[in-house]
Formats: sequence, structure tokens, C-alpha cells
Amino acid sequence: MALRNIRKYGDSVLRKKCREVEKIDERLVTLIKDMLETMYDADGVGLAAPQVGILKRLFIVDIGEGPLVFINPEILDTDGKQVDEEGCLSLPGKTEPVMRPNYVKARALNEKWEEFEIEAEELLARAILHEYDHLNGTLFIDRTTKK
Repeated sequence: MALRNIRKYGDSVLRKKCREVEKIDERLVTLIKDMLETMYDADGVGLAAPQVGILKRLFIVDIGEGPLVFINPEILDTDGKQVDEEGCLSLPGKTEPVMRPNYVKARALNEKWEEFEIEAEELLARAILHEYDHLNGTLFIDRTTKK
């Protein structure tokens, strides 16, 4: 495993739409392990592949309950509203209030290429939606409620 360089705000890769992952192979397994190591080293709760320069639909999340790997995720449903401060490893030191759904239902493949669905609320929902945005070139500052 190795630490990956986290791309910072201003890097054009953060604004690009990601491509679907077509298969699980040794390179993808290594990428997932590297992303986990990088996220934990940076004290983050999530990291998306474009944040390490890879334009693939992949992100990881760990809000303290163990890591979750999302490959080719889909958002199936959202509900409610919550406003809270968000930060991002690609915008170190910056936080802004962001309104997001309080509930999300998502479907994805895990690191074993198994399909799963997850229902999440509050912080986990926020983390999933934040990382999902990265796959479409959207940053939390695009959604801030601060005027």
C-alpha cells in the first residue's frame, strides 16, 4: 500500500465526470487499499478516486464504523434535509454550511464486486452524497448555503 497525492482545489481533474469501473483487477484492489491508507492518514471520512487523480466511479467512506467501498454507485432515493458544515481533503482548512438530504438509499458494488444497497442517515448520508458528488465533478463549495 502507498499514500496517494490528494489533488487540491484548482486541479482540473476534480471538475471532470468519472467513467464507470469495468472490472475488478489487481490495479483496482491496490487503488482501493491506497485510497483507504491515504484517507486515514489525512484524517478524512471519505475519499473519491478523482481526488487521487483517477477518473473512475469509486469512493470510500468510513465515519468510524468501518470502511465502505462504493464502485459504480447509484443514488436510488433521498429524503429530508439537513444543514451542516462540510470540509474536503481537496480543500484543506475550508468548511462551509451545505444542505443535503438527511437520508439516502444507494446501490453499488463493493471491493469483492458484490452488489449491495445501503440506507443511511445523517453523517453517513452526508458522506456518501459528498463523495458521490466528486464522481460528477461537483465540490461541496458548489452547494454551500453561505451567501
